Amino acid sequence: MFRTFMAATALTAVLGGAAVAHDTSSGDAKVTIVYDQKLPNVPGKSMKGVLVEYAPGGTSPAHTHPNSAFIYATVLEGAIRSQVNSGPVTTYHAGESFSEFPGDHHAVSENASKTEPARLLAVFVVDTDEKNITIDDK
Repeated sequence: MFRTFMAATALTAVLGGAAVAHDTSSGDAKVTIVYDQKLPNVPGKSMKGVLVEYAPGGTSPAHTHPNSAFIYATVLEGAIRSQVNSGPVTTYHAGESFSEFPGDHHAVSENASKTEPARLLAVFVVDTDEKNITIDDK
């Protein structure tokens, strides 16, 4: 219940704030920056809200984020399979959350369902001058 409340609160804060709706889709996922705000009490840092929408069976390529990025992700709908670094592949359901730390490698990020869509909200704290917040593996 608390996680669901936090997810709803985070989404309300993101969608109610300075939404910019910048679509940076890649692979089978639609990725939209829905919030981008400089942190007034942390010079050089910004908070970015990123909505990731997966069609049934959708995936994102393996990737990293800038070394300055700390990420808190909450599943809003459906279920997401995720693997960070060499940790286990874990399925997160609506209302559940996970974090990524600076330098982490996101090896698996995909919709756990072949028939239902899934969405997650990733909140980044990152250097303000970072323009490319996801770097796909080559």
